[in-house]
Amino acid sequence: MMETQYFEILAPAGGPEALRAAVFAGADAVYLGGPAFGARANAKNFSRQELAEAVAFCHGRGVRVHVTVNTLLKEPELPQALEFVEFLCSLPVDAVLVQDMGLFAQLRRRAPQLPLHASTQMSLHTPAGAKLLWELGAQRVVLSREMSLEEIREVSESCPVELESFVHGALCMSVSGQCYLSAMLGGRSGNRGLCAQPCRLPFAAPGGTGHDLSLKDLSFVREIGQLKQAGVCSAKIEGRMKRPEYVAAAVSACRRAADGEEVPQKLLSDLEAVFSRSGFTKGYLTGERGRGMFGVRTKEDVTGATEKVFASLRGLYRGELPRSGIQLTLSRKQDSLHVTAEDEQGRQGTACAPATEGISPLSQERCVQQLGKTGGTPFRAETVTVPEEGVPCGVSTLNGLRREALEKLLALREKGEPIPFEPKELSFPAHPRRQGDLPLRVQFRGAEQLCPQARKCREIVLPLETDLETLTRLGEEGWPSLLLDIPRAMFGEEKRTVRKMEQCMELGFREFVCGNLGALELVRRLGGEAHGGFSLNIFNTSALEQFRELGLSTAELSFELTAGETAALGGTLPRGLMVYGRAPLMLTRNCPLANSPKGCLHCRKPGFLTDRKRKQFPVMCRGGRNVEVLNSVPLWLCDLGRELSPLDFGVARFTVENSVECGRVLDACFRGETPAFDYTRGLFHRGVE
Repeated sequence: MMETQYFEILAPAGGPEALRAAVFAGADAVYLGGPAFGARANAKNFSRQELAEAVAFCHGRGVRVHVTVNTLLKEPELPQALEFVEFLCSLPVDAVLVQDMGLFAQLRRRAPQLPLHASTQMSLHTPAGAKLLWELGAQRVVLSREMSLEEIREVSESCPVELESFVHGALCMSVSGQCYLSAMLGGRSGNRGLCAQPCRLPFAAPGGTGHDLSLKDLSFVREIGQLKQAGVCSAKIEGRMKRPEYVAAAVSACRRAADGEEVPQKLLSDLEAVFSRSGFTKGYLTGERGRGMFGVRTKEDVTGATEKVFASLRGLYRGELPRSGIQLTLSRKQDSLHVTAEDEQGRQGTACAPATEGISPLSQERCVQQLGKTGGTPFRAETVTVPEEGVPCGVSTLNGLRREALEKLLALREKGEPIPFEPKELSFPAHPRRQGDLPLRVQFRGAEQLCPQARKCREIVLPLETDLETLTRLGEEGWPSLLLDIPRAMFGEEKRTVRKMEQCMELGFREFVCGNLGALELVRRLGGEAHGGFSLNIFNTSALEQFRELGLSTAELSFELTAGETAALGGTLPRGLMVYGRAPLMLTRNCPLANSPKGCLHCRKPGFLTDRKRKQFPVMCRGGRNVEVLNSVPLWLCDLGRELSPLDFGVARFTVENSVECGRVLDACFRGETPAFDYTRGLFHRGVE
């Protein structure tokens, strides 16, 4: 595989000052958010007027602008988001980052020329997932932070989609787009840009440090060339909540490393002083996971960010960076002098003034010298052409012509042709109301949890990893329709997953639950029947319709939706919702239980984390590859009959229960009883911000 020829340093801009810091420090592109619908709602962000000014400022300097519209959208918000993107097209921006599949589908229809980037919130980490988004029209995929270089290379070799990967900044414990901790504990959804970061609070694993959901920050700056060799075209710096000094330091370090220069140790030390959590880690990219990746923000980390450090870093973005090479031409036409500044794209800014007769002409050498003084502008004079005999004018006149020509060229560069956007009314068919009792889909952690009551359910879900002998036996015993759950995380496991799917299909098991886009694409390729899991994060009717077009037979909605929001959804795709189970609060690749002196414990049964209120959160490991942190108490909606009427089925998810406990829960669910054990209504009534 050839390394990418196009490579950019992509910088965060939480506000106008950070934007200037990024541009003046040498970023090729910036990503930022508008007044709403961005995954960092608590950053300063940009008003519409500031967005227009930011785009003009960046484009004048040859810097691309990517705008984040990467939150999940409730039904009434989708038209508002579309109107906002229409505004972005008018500027125009260079790309829009999207998480919500409903918004993605609508934008492809309304603005096919708009470059769309699939946000890291889409949890894309496999060749199949990346290829599906590319075929749907994504220009770029922002890969999950948890991937190794080898896994990135595998995706790069699978399809031509551009790949963006993080090179520096904070690491979430959970796979992006798969964290519901903040939503469940405080009603602030990370999928909607309002994460309260409860993971940085004490959550203790046995033998751990007490902060076992907190990872160090990533830093792969000196190794940035390895990302390029793996097929990445954009090295992304995290930090829209960070100070301009941090942005400038990270950009400057990455710029030097990408250009093959030695990165000064002082710059790296200052970058660590500005913000780190017990230092940095390279763990995911190198594949060296474990205790060494964990860290918290210590007192030493905070006190290292002195005013002396900040003052030093401000020098990195004090003035314009002469980043754009231009040609300057001085000519005389009859009685006037003309200075033309032309950039690499052929745009020209021209200034003219009367020739001053009767004075000694400026020599050719002096004219070249004066015209080449482009300091304080974004331009660098690569060639200067003047008449051999010089020109009759004063130095001040020549300087004025140069300034005017450069200003006109800058103004031309700041303008761009709007991207066509076709407004269309959103219209979907109404969803028919279900008649009769709510059918149940029951999902088990393993076949040992099966209970007689499960025979009354419409469908049974078992892990794809279930051995073939057990599946054969269950098929012979006449259990209800059996669905196989594909792991939500398949880092480096796509080929192995396909082999197991093919083996199951040979036995007659061809229905699969897909919790990520990569899994859905595998089912499509193999000709199986796909059912959508909760982790597809379906939030609106447009998303339901898009997944129907992609081949889903049924879809489980996000459990972040309320009863009213669920009822408001239209479309024809049958939909369900979890009505019992411990909500999976996190999907992680680095097990929190491994943050102990013994490392990975290869747990045969669920472990647990204990928070500062002494509540215990089970941790389940699925073959060492998918680790889920579960809620401390189960969800229970089975007694809310009328509120469940918009649903076509309910999902009972069993994790830590034994077979007897599973049977008792199902009995209570069938009867619509309020249970005797502690439970939560989750977000079904209170919802999320």
